[in-house]
Amino acid sequence: MTITADHDYDDLPRLMSLMTGDEKHSFAATSTLDVLWVLYDRVLDVTPERMEATDRDRFLLSKGHGPMAYYAVLAAKGFVPEEWLPGFGSYDSPLGHHPDRVLVPGAEIGSGSLGHGLPLAVGSALGLRAQGLTDPAVWVLIGDAELDEGSNHEAIAYAGAAGLDRLHTVVVDNASASHALPGGIAARFEAANWSTATVDGRDHTALYEAFTASHPGRPHAVVARVEPKNAR
Repeated sequence: MTITADHDYDDLPRLMSLMTGDEKHSFAATSTLDVLWVLYDRVLDVTPERMEATDRDRFLLSKGHGPMAYYAVLAAKGFVPEEWLPGFGSYDSPLGHHPDRVLVPGAEIGSGSLGHGLPLAVGSALGLRAQGLTDPAVWVLIGDAELDEGSNHEAIAYAGAAGLDRLHTVVVDNASASHALPGGIAARFEAANWSTATVDGRDHTALYEAFTASHPGRPHAVVARVEPKNAR
């Protein structure tokens, strides 16, 4: 097994093309690709060598259905071997249709059940604070449709009130929510004392600036707008 980490963004389509299993959420995968790349390439303080370090940043993929982009980025950054990718979704592959933290190096949580990731991220941020670990950042990626789940709104309200300023949420908005009002995602977070930014989810410069914006004393939410799911 050989793991290399010398890939760049232009190689991601090739890595994704290696995963040819029965994938039913390809739109979910491609909607997250640019967000994942900018985070792992320029923002997150975590590497394959530091996966167990207590002071590493934590990234939680809540939008776990359609994880092809996630696996491609993990392979590009050396967390998993490229030769695992063609087995995606097969019976004996560690790369399932939902990531498993026990099987996928670098995965912080097992995900796929909508509405779990943000509450788990709140708990992670609280746990780090309780241990006096103030440097690690906690990042969670959710989809706009997950905001239909009430558990997220409880987490949003608590995190803002608790001032969890090491907590960051990225909402990939492909207009697939059933109940959220168009254009109203950031306002929901702002009402709960979060810092927010809304950007083009394909613009790497805009994503990086939003991800690294200062937000003292408050958690931070970035809404990354991509093309509507039903428009593809």
